[in-house]
Amino acid sequence: MAFSLGNIFKSLGGGGGGDVSVLGIDIGASTAKLVQLRSSRGVAILETYGEIALGPYADQPIGKVVKLSPEKAAQALTDLMKEANVTAKVAGVSIPFSSSLVSVLDLPKVDSESLKRIVPIEARKYIPVPVSDVTLDWFVIPKDERQDSAFDQIETKQSVPVKGQEVLLVAIHNSTLQNYQSIMQNVGLSAGFYEIEIFSAIRSALGHGLAPQLVVDIGAATTKIYVVERGVVRMTHLITVGGQQVTETLARTMNWEFEKAERVKRERGFIDASAYSADENEKIKQALLSTLSRVFSEVNRVLLSYGQRYNKNVSNVILTGGGASLPGIADIAKTSLAAQVTIADPFARTEAPAFLGTVLRDIGPVFSVTIGLALRRLKHD
Repeated sequence: MAFSLGNIFKSLGGGGGGDVSVLGIDIGASTAKLVQLRSSRGVAILETYGEIALGPYADQPIGKVVKLSPEKAAQALTDLMKEANVTAKVAGVSIPFSSSLVSVLDLPKVDSESLKRIVPIEARKYIPVPVSDVTLDWFVIPKDERQDSAFDQIETKQSVPVKGQEVLLVAIHNSTLQNYQSIMQNVGLSAGFYEIEIFSAIRSALGHGLAPQLVVDIGAATTKIYVVERGVVRMTHLITVGGQQVTETLARTMNWEFEKAERVKRERGFIDASAYSADENEKIKQALLSTLSRVFSEVNRVLLSYGQRYNKNVSNVILTGGGASLPGIADIAKTSLAAQVTIADPFARTEAPAFLGTVLRDIGPVFSVTIGLALRRLKHD
């Protein structure tokens, strides 16, 4: 069965559109998130947002990674939409990076028609399933660094490099798209497009600068690491370390139940709490760091690898995802990584009541994907 991605490379920028309310929906490994935006005079107005734990829908604690059936996922999303008073009927939906493939292909200089024939053939070298089982999309990476950011060029025809061209390839399993289509039908929403989560996060978390930046998306089950240069994903890396593993390590170290460890992790993170002794506070921090240090080690390895491959330094690391909301993680990351560290603030791209400012900055990393989806959806309306 064929599915349209709405050409995922057609619009990596946010922006204007009509005054229709739209949704961004991100069904993750342990929670489902949504954001509803409305465009007014070219400004994205935040109307509502929400997050719901998926663990209870599989009889598991909050924070646990679960794999729900489309019916159960639809039930959770329906509950979240009611709780958040959602009114929009159209949505952009994220696809997990772990259910997709993103790769840069080095191809000879050919015209666009020839590229349509070559890319599926080359894709077979990277995709471990028949090409007929996946939906493919690709984008020719501009080579002239004097050009504007690729964010601003996605919708224009690119000049072909003299000695070849790099093509950004993405592939998504058709079965994955079928599952998400089923969920959307069950909740009564129209999915305008499906987008791999990393592209949504780029749209909301990064600026339009030309210098390479590295994004670390710490999810519940996995951590996604990718380098973005001129708006184009140049390198990706996935590790099976995430928030659930952090909680499990903390629970073992402190001899706590998973639920308590998850609550303490979210509420205090690396910040000392008066409820615990100095020794207990130190044990908590070391337990958290024992898992996150593996993430930081991989980030440093990617930084080094990118520098060696492209002879360029990545000076800025952006933390996003649920793990980036861990209290105190920014200071820990700054001492662990060989680069400047910032925490994603995607709500800064929306207009919201001033009294929500601090709350939205604190929870922002969790909603990077949903905001990126909604921004793209606004531009298409």
